[in-house]
Amino acid sequence: MTRVILVDDHALVRRGIRLTLEGSTDIQVVGEASDYGELRSLLPVCEYDVIVLDINLPGKNGIDILKSLREESPKCKVLILSMFTEDQYAVRSLKAGASGYLNKASAPEMLIDAIQRIASGKKFITPEIAEAMANSLMSDVDNHPHEKLSDREFQTLRLIASGKKLSDVAEALAISPKTVSVYRARVLEKMGLANNAELTHYALKNGLVD
Repeated sequence: MTRVILVDDHALVRRGIRLTLEGSTDIQVVGEASDYGELRSLLPVCEYDVIVLDINLPGKNGIDILKSLREESPKCKVLILSMFTEDQYAVRSLKAGASGYLNKASAPEMLIDAIQRIASGKKFITPEIAEAMANSLMSDVDNHPHEKLSDREFQTLRLIASGKKLSDVAEALAISPKTVSVYRARVLEKMGLANNAELTHYALKNGLVD
């Protein structure tokens, strides 16, 4: 039996995932969490095989949680299940230590297959992820300067390009507005942009925001 912990800040989403997994006779949901704090409380008392983790979480986001989990337990198996398309976060997730990445729009059967493959010690790589990884390896950073950004800088770019104020970005990333300003300055410098308008235009043009 593969034991799974679900981490998503929406109770309805967790319920939907749980119902999907209950359709498999060899997968059991042993815990649920809505954020990093709840997950931390679960880990010492909950035996698990795979963590199904969303990226867009309040406070500490999924990528940062993934890095923390991998630092504390290098053999920890994590499937990132996100609304973001593969070309936005899949490669970053895998580089951070995820065992697989799946878009929430995928078929329920694919989620079950992903969990089973990861539990068996394999990676879960869809054709879309393979293409994103190939594009990442082949991309010219001069033509795709967002590839130069750190994960936190990339998150800052997406939030600002989505129309968030600095205070909103600070709240979303659980950092101070002053730190957000530092990240924003780094993003503009690395990408050769002058202001938020140019940043937003770039993000829209390259499909980094919806």
